[in-house]
Amino acid sequence: MRHRVEGHVNVNAIAGTHVVFLAMDMDKKDTSGLMGFSIQREDKVEKETIWLRGNKAFEILRKATSLNDFSSLDNPFQAFQWADYTAKPDYNYVYTVFPMYGKPGKLEQGKATEVTVKTETPEGERHSVYFNRAAISSQAYVKRFGLVDPEKVGEEALDWLTRELLPGLIAFIERAKDEKFSLHAAIYEAHFDPALKALSDARKRKAKVQLIYGAKPKDSITKQNIAAIAAAELKSVSTPRKNAKIAHNKFIVLSRNSKPIAVWTGSTNWSKNAIYGQLNVGHAIEDSDLAADYLAYWNELKDDPEVQDEKEWIDENNDIDPAQPAKDRQHVFSPHSGRKPYDLFISIAETAKSGLFMTFPFGIAKDFRSVYDHNDGILRYAMLEKYVNGGTPESRKAATDDTIRIRKLPNIGMALGSYIKVPTIDGWIKERGGIGTHVNWVHTKFMLVDPLGNTPIVITGSANWSLPSINENDENMVIIKGDKRVADIYFGEFMRIFAHYRFRESIAIHLAKNGTLGDWKPQNLFDKPSEWVPQHFKSGSEYTLRRIYFAGA
Repeated sequence: MRHRVEGHVNVNAIAGTHVVFLAMDMDKKDTSGLMGFSIQREDKVEKETIWLRGNKAFEILRKATSLNDFSSLDNPFQAFQWADYTAKPDYNYVYTVFPMYGKPGKLEQGKATEVTVKTETPEGERHSVYFNRAAISSQAYVKRFGLVDPEKVGEEALDWLTRELLPGLIAFIERAKDEKFSLHAAIYEAHFDPALKALSDARKRKAKVQLIYGAKPKDSITKQNIAAIAAAELKSVSTPRKNAKIAHNKFIVLSRNSKPIAVWTGSTNWSKNAIYGQLNVGHAIEDSDLAADYLAYWNELKDDPEVQDEKEWIDENNDIDPAQPAKDRQHVFSPHSGRKPYDLFISIAETAKSGLFMTFPFGIAKDFRSVYDHNDGILRYAMLEKYVNGGTPESRKAATDDTIRIRKLPNIGMALGSYIKVPTIDGWIKERGGIGTHVNWVHTKFMLVDPLGNTPIVITGSANWSLPSINENDENMVIIKGDKRVADIYFGEFMRIFAHYRFRESIAIHLAKNGTLGDWKPQNLFDKPSEWVPQHFKSGSEYTLRRIYFAGA
């Protein structure tokens, strides 16, 4: 939900499931002497009141301990945006934002603004959205479990990492409770035992179960899939998808009495890394027409057609016109002939009037770099696993250099996945690495167009925003238009992970450039308002653009 309150400090609160994003704004004249914002949270459910905390402090108040953080009451946030990442779903919170004046150690509270929000639940009437925590390389993980592998820690670590993603997937499968139900799944990586066991259990309940899995010849994933499916006793109801370039789907169709009623889609493979490591989302949609289209697509795939035959079927049954406005719950299947769906996605991204937020697991393709390459005051954020994937050394360098050039524009925000590899720095301690092979950090494929507006667009699914994902691979995407609840959930999770990786990337860049962190300056708060406030009111600056957009000014 969203709630904007005007006052001495204007506060715009956007609440997802686990994130409450707070954006502040003030008249410039009222920022004279402003030392930052202190934020108090009242939990109406657990009857608890706390001050939000951060990792920066005034130098005179900083304590020499690697595991410390600081109350915003004494060390206010010197930013016009902050987020509460400890919020819980379906909770009522009251946030009170105090502008703080004075000097370090002798701060005075200005006139506060109070904003009340209720966080969303993952489950909704039409859309249910499940993100994992994607925090295996984090301070929170290290503080709880050390550098130990999550499987060695056991259930506590695994449950913490998956959050609602695995329970949401299992619950969707468990809806097939008897012989009246059927499940038709198409999963690229299908070797995660708990998910396969859920399918096997559905069969024991007499539900009809059928699985198409990625089976590209001589591929290590194929070997894992075959072994895990056999162990789960699902071989007789499973079909290898051999003829696709990459059988990259991750969807399930749920039917009752042979009538499709819901579809599960998103970015989540059935693998340990997908569930516990890299960022992923599972998205269930209650829509019989959409589910029927997915089932028709599944039925076309089940006989393992050649790529060209598949293209012909999809061209006929999933016609796409890039010139037409996107529709709510419009689906895009792949592979298509040509590039019409690709041009549709590009055209949707170009419609952003104030904000664009996208995740790119394999770098930003040239066509999408063109979307970002505008210094026009529209905020465009991108979260990447890496700058580029594949190609020649020359093409990789060119793509990387072009992306780095674009990210220097004031309206562009980018972050690449990384983690803290050194023993300690500026109060932060070493984090454990990922558990994957190719993608450890960002695996989601979603686009948010004007997510804080009245008609937000969310696009989510399995395709990696590349031309091959449109005209070569088996893929699926869904366009969701005008659903603020869905947009708020996706937005909160984007900003959570974006902030997580942006700091870690800055450390990695410094280390790569200098070979050492010996000259890294502690991230202390500024002692004077003149050292941080003016940049937030300088015309055209990145700080000004963020202040205006997020606060809804």
